[in-house]
Amino acid sequence: MPNVAIILSGCGVYDGTEINEAVLTLLELERNGINYQTFAPDMLQAHTINHAKGEATQETRNVLVESNRITRSETGALEDLDVSKFDALVFVGGFGAAKNLSNFAFDQPHYQAIPQVNEVIQTFHSQNKWIVALCIAPVLLAASLPNIKVTIGNDQEIASLLESKGHTHVECKTDNFVVDVTNQLITTPAYMTGQSIKEVHEGIQATIQHLGTKIS
Repeated sequence: MPNVAIILSGCGVYDGTEINEAVLTLLELERNGINYQTFAPDMLQAHTINHAKGEATQETRNVLVESNRITRSETGALEDLDVSKFDALVFVGGFGAAKNLSNFAFDQPHYQAIPQVNEVIQTFHSQNKWIVALCIAPVLLAASLPNIKVTIGNDQEIASLLESKGHTHVECKTDNFVVDVTNQLITTPAYMTGQSIKEVHEGIQATIQHLGTKIS
C-alpha cells in the first residue's frame, strides 16, 4: 500500500494549517487506500492570530504542537521524516505555509522556504517522487525547485511573482488541478479560489485520486 508524508504548519487558516483542507486530504487519502503520516517543524509560529477577530495576539505557539490538534496527536517532527519510507509528499495550505514553512507572507519577492522544508522538497524531487501542494503551498515548491509548472488559482500578483522566477503558472478552477509531469508535481487552488467546503473538497478529491494513479 502506498505511503504519503503530509506536511502541516500549525492549526488555523490565518497562522497555520487550513483545517478543512487538512481533514479533506486525510479523508481522501484513506478513501483511496493510501497510508499517510503527518509531520510539522518543531518551531515557534511566526505569530498567533485570534481567529474570532482576525487580529494578532501576544500568544506564543509551537507549530508541531498546534498541528497535533488536527491529527489527534499523530503528527511527528519534520526532522524525523525518513523520505525512503514514503512514496509521495503533500503540503496542505493555510497561511502557515506562507508564514511558518516559509517567509512568503513577509518578504516578497525575496522569500525562501525554511531549510527543513527546502531539504525535504529537494530530496523527494531528487528521488523522483510525486509532490502535491494545495492552496498557497505551491509557493514552497517554487522556492525550492527550478522551472516548475504550478497553480495557485487565479491570483495575478502571485502568478506574476512566480513567473518572474522562471516558473509557469496555470490558472485553475477550484475543482481541478494542474500536473507538472516533468517535475512530478500536482497542485490545486483549494481555498485560494474556493468559496465553499464542497468546492474545495471536489478539487482535493480529484487531486488525491490522480496522485493515487501515480503511486499505486
